[in-house]
Amino acid sequence: QKKLVESGGGLVQPGGSLKLSCATSGLILDFYVMGWFRQTPGKEREWVSCIDKTDNNVLYADSVKGRFTISIDGEKNLVFLQMNNMRPEDTGVYYCAARDRFFGLGTRDYEYSSWGQGTQVTVYS
Repeated sequence: QKKLVESGGGLVQPGGSLKLSCATSGLILDFYVMGWFRQTPGKEREWVSCIDKTDNNVLYADSVKGRFTISIDGEKNLVFLQMNNMRPEDTGVYYCAARDRFFGLGTRDYEYSSWGQGTQVTVYS
């Protein structure tokens, strides 16, 4: 059974940094594309970034490009999202998700089959 558990969320001021972690179990990261999404109340879930560990391919949403970095520690089965120079609009619940890498990198939430429970990130001034 696949399980994804996010952690690392919290409060941060604009310009600050946070590093999110996603602990995975029940799946081999070599066979999956891992993604990060975020959601704020009243809005649709927004894709943030994704990574294919096998091909070392990564994608970022334009809104986070140059500020966020996605990475994987295959030995520890962890997926990270390093967030720097954060802005109030980065506020939301951040979710880790997995999809079969056979289908390639994905930017839509319905393309992912496994999800974590989310971790809250709040950027306040």
